[in-house]
Amino acid sequence: MRRQERRILTNNIIMVLSTAAAVAGLIFLFWIIGVLFYKGFSALNLDIFTYDMAPPGREPSGLRNALVGQLMLVAGASFIGIPVGVLAGTYLSEYGGKKSRLARLVRDISDIMMSTPSIVIGAFVYAILVEPLGHFSGWAGIAALAVMMVPIVLRTTDDMLQLVPGSLREAAAALGAPKYKVIIQVVYRGARTGMLTGILLSVARIAGETAPLLFTSFSNNFFSTDLDKPIASLTVTMFNYATSPYDDWIDQGWAAALILALFVLGANIIGRLIIRQKKGSR
Repeated sequence: MRRQERRILTNNIIMVLSTAAAVAGLIFLFWIIGVLFYKGFSALNLDIFTYDMAPPGREPSGLRNALVGQLMLVAGASFIGIPVGVLAGTYLSEYGGKKSRLARLVRDISDIMMSTPSIVIGAFVYAILVEPLGHFSGWAGIAALAVMMVPIVLRTTDDMLQLVPGSLREAAAALGAPKYKVIIQVVYRGARTGMLTGILLSVARIAGETAPLLFTSFSNNFFSTDLDKPIASLTVTMFNYATSPYDDWIDQGWAAALILALFVLGANIIGRLIIRQKKGSR
């Protein structure tokens, strides 16, 4: 009885500590979201979306150029990083195997890249794309963000595909389906929930990055869609505005932070809705 009582006591203590940790995490999460809404919502207006950045104290002033630049950078990086990550993860799971030296090397490198500080990636891209060309550019920013996306999508795809039972592959192959059809129509369908989660996680990470863009795309106070030149981004603008001494810029910096948070939250909600619809249609 003493041993059983000790186990029950230990279990209750762990449950209380785990619950307290979860509640503490939720408190900080809602605290951050509450501050963002309190500070940023009052600064949101139509001018934010219809006018470009302006000098302090001048009206009208907005963040249109930064919003467009952010969308271009994230979309360009996603266009490169997601296919590369998915294909590389597919190779590791379906072709590389666990004993392949190349597969182990790729997994180790991707793990290292996932833990590499973003400023290091920004400095690397600066050295190979910005310094040789002699100027900042949107393409350099896209390259830096894509490099950050690839290891996240790669490892998530690899892990999720390995969770698909091998019997499903064998059954599809027994019906005469070629290898690529087995992967696309069977394996991908079984792992699509986890793969989509990894893709959303990677998009959410690069959407909030500032350090690599300071080294690559830098910033632009004017509206520009030319990726061969410096281009504005919401994260860099938010950093510049938040550290400025001007009240109107600080307010717009809070508005930029709220927009960025809502974008990430919206991307996750859309992803969850897509997953639910696909589960309901089965």
